[in-house]
Order: sequence, then structure tokens, then C-alpha cells
Amino acid sequence: QVQLVESGGGLAQPGGSLRLSCAASGFTFSHYVMSWVRQVPGKGLEWVSGISSFGADTYYADSVKGRFTISRDNPKNTLYLQIDTLKPEDTGMYYCAKDRVQLRGGVPPNMVEYDAWGQGTQVTVSS
Repeated sequence: QVQLVESGGGLAQPGGSLRLSCAASGFTFSHYVMSWVRQVPGKGLEWVSGISSFGADTYYADSVKGRFTISRDNPKNTLYLQIDTLKPEDTGMYYCAKDRVQLRGGVPPNMVEYDAWGQGTQVTVSS
């Protein structure tokens, strides 16, 4: 069955960096757009970044553009999120999510278009 397992979160200081990973299994990883979505305390889910199935195209929310870098290693079935210049407002649970449609152009337009989610990895930014 489809499985997504995130790792790499933790406690970091403002201005620091973290690299999140998402190990995927149970499906043909290279056929699907993948995204990172976060849940900030007291708020709903926020889409952060997405990457096309072969990694040629990347997409970012305005709030993270220039600080977050999404990438993928298809032979290793792994998705990454490099987070630099961390801010306290980056605190939250970070989830990787799989598109329900194969080889989509662009990113899914809403959360219901994702059909598999990981358990999340917590990122806490505090001095």
C-alpha cells in the first residue's frame, strides 16, 4: 500500500536550516506530483511547495519563496524540503502529500486532490 514517511524535523533557531525528507513506497513515485503541506498551530493546512513528477518544475507559496527548496530523488523514491532562514512562523507539522492524478501538469488545485499523506514531522523554530 501507499506509504509516506517524513523525517528531519526538530527544534531549530531562527535563521537556521532544516532538511525534511519523505520516503515513499507502494506506488510509482516518478509518476506523481508531490507536495509539502504544513499545519501551523491554530490554523488550517497550508500548501507550501510542490514539484512535478520528474522534478523539472517547482512551485512555492509566496510565504516561503526564496527560503524553501523542494527537490526529489526518483531512483530513491524520496522527496526533500530544504528550509533555510527559518522563522518562528515556520513552526508547524509538515506533511508530504501525493497527487491522486498521474503525470499532472502543475500542482493539484486543492487539498482534496491529494490521496495519500504522511504522518508528519514537527518543525519548531524558537530561540
